[in-house]
Amino acid sequence: MTEPVRITEDNGVLTLTLNRPDKKNALSNAMYATLVQELVRAAETPAIRAVLLEAEGDMFTAGNDIGDFAAIATGAKPADTLAAYPFIKALAWFDKPLVAAVQGNAVGIGLTMLLHCDAVYIAEDAKLTAPFADLALVPEAASSLLLPARAGHARAYAVFALGDAISGRQAEAIGLATAALPASEVKARARETAHRLAAKPAGALKAIKNLMRDSNEIASVIEQETAIFAERLKTPEAAEAFKAFAERRKPDFKKLS
Repeated sequence: MTEPVRITEDNGVLTLTLNRPDKKNALSNAMYATLVQELVRAAETPAIRAVLLEAEGDMFTAGNDIGDFAAIATGAKPADTLAAYPFIKALAWFDKPLVAAVQGNAVGIGLTMLLHCDAVYIAEDAKLTAPFADLALVPEAASSLLLPARAGHARAYAVFALGDAISGRQAEAIGLATAALPASEVKARARETAHRLAAKPAGALKAIKNLMRDSNEIASVIEQETAIFAERLKTPEAAEAFKAFAERRKPDFKKLS
């Protein structure tokens, strides 16, 4: 059986590969659980000096499995079953180098997780989207704080509210990515950087990261976002959004005004 998250270690670098290409690498509860487990293990294991996030196939990730959101919106599951929350918290507190290699589309948390990475290599033709308003939801993973800080209010609002995309080249220009490259070069460059970081003094890298990021502030924003996100999932607007998605039609939010 193919593991949905492939785990490998090489000379101090832990590589976590999203390996569900037939489902566009949509993140299931089981995948989140594995990612959290491995980030916690990496944080506690001195021999793991850097973590690389990558994906198989032509897409980084389609984001959270929409079925999980829909189940909460319809009352089939409670909001506290959202497996994304522990993953988001793990990202907020992770203090070792975190590198990402991104190709194709990165949707929702596929974009917001990149805001927690220290180095991001992205395909020039990649497309990052987080259309939270289209699902009647709000940003998560502290992205309501972190994306405006990188891209400015206007660009971040366009991503969250209008569903506008950020291309790979734009991601580099606004500081969301370290470099935009031809798709064929992305993984190799990210792997090279992860190994370069693994060879550097771990204590110094931890101190640098902690100086550059206020994890307490980030964690506080995550708590605020998560509470509102859970409330939004129970609204008539969210119910309409997920019903429309299932019926492959455009949602009609005006009827709810």
